[in-house]
Amino acid sequence: MTVDMSAQIGGLRLRGPVLAASGTFGYGTEVPLLERRALGGIVSKGIFLRPREGTPPPRIVETPSGMLNAIGLQGPGVEALLREYTPKWAEWDFPVLVNINGETAAEYGELAARLDGVPGVAGFEINISCPNVEQGGLYFGNDPHAAAAVTESVRKRTNLPVWVKLTPMVGDIGVIARAVESAGADALCAINTFVGMSIDLNAYKPRLSFRTGGLSGPAIRPLAVHLAHQTARAVRIPVIGVGGIRRADDALEFLVAGCSAVQVGTATFVNPRAIAEVHDGIAAHLHAKGFSSLAELPRYLPRD
Repeated sequence: MTVDMSAQIGGLRLRGPVLAASGTFGYGTEVPLLERRALGGIVSKGIFLRPREGTPPPRIVETPSGMLNAIGLQGPGVEALLREYTPKWAEWDFPVLVNINGETAAEYGELAARLDGVPGVAGFEINISCPNVEQGGLYFGNDPHAAAAVTESVRKRTNLPVWVKLTPMVGDIGVIARAVESAGADALCAINTFVGMSIDLNAYKPRLSFRTGGLSGPAIRPLAVHLAHQTARAVRIPVIGVGGIRRADDALEFLVAGCSAVQVGTATFVNPRAIAEVHDGIAAHLHAKGFSSLAELPRYLPRD
């Protein structure tokens, strides 16, 4: 039996439910390492309007069952992206969504407008875990009004799919999810990394130069599944599960918890075949259970 692995995320149809997560595949430079047939799409590394140097090293630290990173959203800026990467994306047989960032809501909108209609750009993933300089450095993702303002700013400047990547560092993720849904998001990605710290006991100081970093990897998966489930229960738009997926069973937990697709990131640093193995394992599970398509997989979504 052939299993239909396609996934519908708003107006975007993916050939499979497993995408490469932002920040782990650069701007597509790691794609040659993949078995492309198993790749539903990729989300590019985050981009700003202008180039950013990022934080000084050390920027990555291994932790038990995970890693901390404080790259600082280093990137070449939108002009270099248009010149060097989008022409390549336009030739690929899977979609590329651009992870966009800004210091103000207007910057997000300007960046979306600059990339709107560019061949190779299939949509946007809005990173709302950026400091809002207009509100004293508070993160957009921690406040429903700020998160909605960013989403609305992007939505007004493009007809392409708009996904919003939610931060886990909130009291009620459902409040943020509903706010950005109302502002025009087509889908939500749950979740971004947690904030963590690791201390060097020889130097008696943090191992990262920035002191704190984003925690990813298997250590966060149960937390991510819970928050993705809470997100899916709160909204009617699709949710893409992100956080600690390294095997098919990990991805299936997100899918049963209410997600329509998943993203794999940190796992590919230790296993370049992780995405293919997750994709094929999902297909094997569906086949073994007698399901003819991904859409037939039962979802656990009780409504209060």
